[in-house]
Amino acid sequence: MRLPPRVKIVEVGPRDGLQNEARTIPAAVKIDLIDRLGATGLRAVEAGAFVSPKWVPQMADSAEVLAGIERRAGVSYPVLVPNMKGFEAAAAAGVEEIAVFGAASESFTQKNINCSIAESLARFAPVCEAARAAGMKVRGYVSCVLGCPYEGAIAPDKVAEVAGRLAELGCYEISLGDTIGVGTPAKAQAMLAAVAEKLPVERLAVHFHDTYGQALANILACLELGVAVVDSSVAGLGGCPYAKGATGNVATEDVLYMLDGLEIETGVDLDALAAAGRFISDHLGRPPASKVAQALAGKLD
Repeated sequence: MRLPPRVKIVEVGPRDGLQNEARTIPAAVKIDLIDRLGATGLRAVEAGAFVSPKWVPQMADSAEVLAGIERRAGVSYPVLVPNMKGFEAAAAAGVEEIAVFGAASESFTQKNINCSIAESLARFAPVCEAARAAGMKVRGYVSCVLGCPYEGAIAPDKVAEVAGRLAELGCYEISLGDTIGVGTPAKAQAMLAAVAEKLPVERLAVHFHDTYGQALANILACLELGVAVVDSSVAGLGGCPYAKGATGNVATEDVLYMLDGLEIETGVDLDALAAAGRFISDHLGRPPASKVAQALAGKLD
C-alpha cells in the first residue's frame, strides 16, 4: 500500500460545519474557534461564506469574523463565494482565497439553486475571473460525487466533467464531496479514477460525510490512489439536511488520528485540535461527534 508521506487537512468546521446550526453562534465564538484551529498546525481553515443571509443566516457575520481573526502566517482562510455580489464582499473583507461550489447532480442543482449544472458553472466564470485578476486563489467544490438525495447514484464521468470544467475556470484544487455520505471505498476509488483521467490527482481533494460510517475507509481508499488533501470538520460539526439522521462531516480528530497511525505527516497537534473541538461543542451544548475526541476526553480534563 503506497500512501502519500504528507497530507494537508482542510478544516471546514467554521463554515460547512456551523452553517446549518439553528441557533445563532456569536461572531466572537467563531473568531475564537478559528484562532484555536489556526494554532493547531492546520494550514487551511474555512472561515465563512459570503452568501445571502436569507438562505444561510449563520454566515451573515462573515465580514465581522474575518476582521476579528488572527491571520497566522502559513495558514489560509478561504471563504465560500457563490456569485459576484459575494465576491465583492469577500474582496472588501481582505480575503485571499475563495471557493465556488458546484454539483455533479442535475436534480440537486435544480432543486437548490434553480438552474442546470451548465448554468451554475457559467455563473462562476466571472467570479473566478475577478478573483484571479485580484490575485486570489480559487478552490472548487463538487458535491454529490457518490450519490444524490433526489436521483441516487451519480456516474463517475459526470463528476469528472464538472471537476474538469471547474479546473478550466481557474480552480487550483477541486474538492470532491460525498454530500450525503453514501459512498463506499470501491465506489470512491472508481469515482476518483474517473476524475484523475481529466485532472492530476495532485489537484484533487476529498470531502466525505460519515452518514453510513464509511468516511475514514473512503479517505484511506483515496489516499491509496494518491490524494493528499482531505477536508474534515472539527468535532464532526455539520449535518446533512438531505439524509435523515446523517452525522455530517467526518471529524478532523478522527482523520488526524488515522493519519498519525499511518505515520503520515500533517503538522497538526491532536490534543490542541481536540481541545478546539471541545470548545465549540461546549458552546453548542453537546459532546463532540468525534470518537477520538470522546476517547481523549479524560486526558483533556
